[in-house]
Amino acid sequence: MPFVTTNDGVKLYYEEAGSGIPIVFVHEFAGDWRSWEPQMRHFSRYYRCITYSARGFLPSDVPADPEAYSQDRARDDILAILDGLGIDKAHIVGLSMGGFATVHFGFTYPDRALSLTIGGCGYGAEPDKREQFAREIEVNVERFLTLPMEEAGGSYALGPTRVQFQNNDPRGWQEFRDQLVQHSALGSANTMRGCQARRPSLYDLTDKMASITAPALIITGDEDWPCLEPSIMMKRVITTSALVVLPNAGHTINIEVSAAFNAALQNFLHQVDVGAWKPRDPRTMVDGIVGTK
Repeated sequence: MPFVTTNDGVKLYYEEAGSGIPIVFVHEFAGDWRSWEPQMRHFSRYYRCITYSARGFLPSDVPADPEAYSQDRARDDILAILDGLGIDKAHIVGLSMGGFATVHFGFTYPDRALSLTIGGCGYGAEPDKREQFAREIEVNVERFLTLPMEEAGGSYALGPTRVQFQNNDPRGWQEFRDQLVQHSALGSANTMRGCQARRPSLYDLTDKMASITAPALIITGDEDWPCLEPSIMMKRVITTSALVVLPNAGHTINIEVSAAFNAALQNFLHQVDVGAWKPRDPRTMVDGIVGTK
């Protein structure tokens, strides 16, 4: 099995397909390397596609110490994949937890990203939701540590931003759910405690996000309520960004509405690759509504 090793000794499992310009796919909390299969199949026709399991997600290593998990480590694990595979720059595509890592990668390692795709990013970010998010994280941590994964993971798959997937594509949702309950309970709990519970709010990172220079695509489902307002905020702050909102879609957009997700991503990547992606014209950000002075 192919692995790369991080600078703190954690082995990350990866798979790749295709050739050409590289894309690295970074999965969400409820996913793993398999979560990107619709994108691996589609984009490997044109690109070198890499998908990997984050630390704590099998068959990658599952460190027992929660201190081995953090937002910075999740960010640097993307770098470890690039360095381990000898890749100078890549398109970075992340969803949810992977979207947070992608944002942090973008402002920390600007010279290593050809572009950034920030999908379903915003859980717990809004200032008035921070305490609620922390409470819900602790409840879920205890469930992962005390209940069988069949029960803890199964109920997580029915969260309020997941039922859209079940309604839109019952067969696809069932596959997603069956893969989720195969995850390491310890890895899930440690990821929540070490990474998600401690990560800074996006609203506290506006200065850093404003420094992002790579082309950026922000994409979310219109029924992924925790991510809608943060996505609009990121659109305002990141001057190289565009915002796509997919209709009647929840959180797991890359597999829930994969055709629409792939179409938006392909159009974005093509514009970046041919040099047609432009930063925002500052004239769009004036205070006026219809342009009168």
